[in-house]
This record gives sequence, C-alpha cells and structure tokens, in this order.
Amino acid sequence: MKAINIIQPGGPEVLKMRNCEKPHPGQGEVLIHVKAAGVNRPDVMQRQGKYPAPKGAPPDIPGLEVAGIVERVGEGVLGWREGDRACALVAGGGYAEYVDVPAGQCLPIPEPLSFVEAAGLPETVFTVWHNVFQRGRLQSGESFLVHGGSSGIGITAIQLANIMGARVFATAGTSEKCRFCESLGAQQCINYRQQDFATEMANGIDVILDMVGGPYFAKNLGILNADGRLVYINAMLGREVELDIMKMMLKRLTITGSTLRAREVAFKASLAKEIREKVWPLMSEGKFKPVIYQTFPLEDAAKAHALMESSEHIGKIILEVAREM
Repeated sequence: MKAINIIQPGGPEVLKMRNCEKPHPGQGEVLIHVKAAGVNRPDVMQRQGKYPAPKGAPPDIPGLEVAGIVERVGEGVLGWREGDRACALVAGGGYAEYVDVPAGQCLPIPEPLSFVEAAGLPETVFTVWHNVFQRGRLQSGESFLVHGGSSGIGITAIQLANIMGARVFATAGTSEKCRFCESLGAQQCINYRQQDFATEMANGIDVILDMVGGPYFAKNLGILNADGRLVYINAMLGREVELDIMKMMLKRLTITGSTLRAREVAFKASLAKEIREKVWPLMSEGKFKPVIYQTFPLEDAAKAHALMESSEHIGKIILEVAREM
C-alpha cells in the first residue's frame, strides 16, 4: 500500500509517500480501506519529533482519524461487515491506503456525510465529548469558553455546547474567524489580538477548554466562577505555569486535562459507544456537522501540514486518499 512516512524529524518536507506493507486485522480489529484522513496538531508534533507514536502504532506513519470502507473483519468482531462505511479514531497510521483499527473505535458514517466530512469527526468529537462533557461536566445553562474557536476542536465544541444548552463563548485570532464562531452559536467571540479575553469575560465562566496553556493559565483561573472547571487538551504556548493555590481553594476550582492517543482500547470503545448514542443522532437531524476548510491529495500531505502550521484555516484539513465516485 501507499502511505505517508516521516523520514526524519523536521518540517513538512520530511513527509514522503512510500510503499509499505499492508496491515492485517488482528483479534478484535477491522481493516479499513481509507478514503480520507483528518490532519491534526498531534500529527504536526509527531512529524517534529515531539510526540512519538504510542506502543503498537506505526512509528513513522501519522494520522489519528480516518473514514473509509471496512475491507476485512478480524476474529471475534461483532457488528461490522465487509463493505460497511466507517470512520474511526486510530492511534496512528491514518495517512495510508489501509489501517487496522480496534472495532470498538469505529463508528458508522451518518448517511448524509461524505467520506471527507466523516474523516473530520473522530479526533474532534472524541476529544470534545470526553473533555467538555465528561471531565468538564458542562451542563445546560452554564457558561462555556473555548480557546481556538475556529479550530476543528473549537468548531465541534461550540456546536455541541450550544446544542446542549450552554451559553458559549470563544476566542480566535481574526475578525473573520470570530464571525464564523458566532455563526455556529457562540454568543461572543473575542479577537485575542485586539482584546483581552479576561477583561471581556469578567462576568465569569463555568467551564473553559484550553489548548493554549502558558500565559492563558492565570487569566483562566481569574475568570472561572466558583466551582469552575478548567480543562486542558494541549499547551501550545507553554506547559509550565504558576498556580495560585489559595485562589484555587477559595473558588473550589477543578483543573484537569487529558490526552486520548495512548488511552486503552476499552476506554476508547466506551467513549465511542456514548458518542454514538448522544452525538451521532444530532448529525442525522442536521443539528451538527463537521466544517471542512480544504482537502489535499494524500501525496500532498506536506502542503496540508504547512497550512495547519499557518493557522489560516477555519475548520478541518483533510487528506483524500481515494476520491469518492
């Protein structure tokens, strides 16, 4: 099969198409013939040598989410058949024509969606559902702030939090991005290049989803309401911060966070089951959809990574492995 390989740590140019051995599904796995694969920040970090693949995942083929057709079903798999349309969260190996995936991490592609659209779902929906609604315990009527509102994660978080009845706020880096976030359901999006989000959000927030870290940490604590929850999924501007423990105690704050990639298969399967029950129907009803910014052929993965690093995009960047007929 053809796959994109990281030939050495470095810039986008280190991503090269190569011929690799086609994987075979093991016990409890399915083999997916990939039609499209999502591009995510962790892929960029892996390419840079900052985020190695977990044990069992291909060490040099990035890609955390795919959509395609089930080609083979491994021993012991129930509920999937050859020919089924599926999207999946994978620990790596998504930038390829084929990938083997634990069956529990697969979800059926909702009928209105194309393979390209479906490839933009798993990483963002799994991340948002776990961190905002499970760890962050966001409830209807509460206020919610997501930093990076125009990212794939941000767009998913805005839509789902709004659907669930929260009052949604966001930050983004341009006026265009802010307008887009507001069109998705954010009551206010703050252009962090022109305004201080801590000043704008002085009335208080119940749950914050942050992927920035660094200088945002103290400001986040300052605007959280009593019993507020701060949830981290990345720390792009720095992972080491100073914590005012007394402020945390007086406001009874919860500071938490998570990564999904190295979590056990059983956890991801349980998360997928809940997402299928609570989020998937929203797409069939037209209440929630992925936002695709641009697609690239698989061989142009380097261009896709360059776009990701530019932060010019609004929504998901997708690699088309095989064009739909």
